[in-house]
Amino acid sequence: MSEITTSTAASSSRGIRVVGMIVAVVGAIFLVAGIATYATVSSTLADQKITVSDDAAHFAGKQVKGPFTAYAQADVINKHALEIGGGKTYAELPQDDPNRDTVMTASFLQASLFTSVVAFGVAAFVAVMGVILMMLGWVLLRLTRRTT
Repeated sequence: MSEITTSTAASSSRGIRVVGMIVAVVGAIFLVAGIATYATVSSTLADQKITVSDDAAHFAGKQVKGPFTAYAQADVINKHALEIGGGKTYAELPQDDPNRDTVMTASFLQASLFTSVVAFGVAAFVAVMGVILMMLGWVLLRLTRRTT
């Protein structure tokens, strides 16, 4: 009876060890992917050479290359577009309004910057999940060392 229990425990320990290694490797992949994505989005934004407007609430004069500067510039673009549109958004302006094209362009720029903010958030989430998975894998591996 004890041989069966020992054999089952060893088999279970091996399974946990394999799962621990897989989780740790997936975590490392997530960490690298998250960091690479964050760096790529940052580099792509920096290549555009966008500077946060001087009248922005935050980060005025800073180059847009991170989530906070991208958000600040998107916010100030919205402010300018509303001023140009007389308080109306692109969808609210009549089709014959001469400012409609400018407000439309501002809307597209704002949406693009907000998309980069979301991309930064997703990349950071993936990187953090990678760290958590690596720690979980490490814990599983440590548990199997104690049982063998």
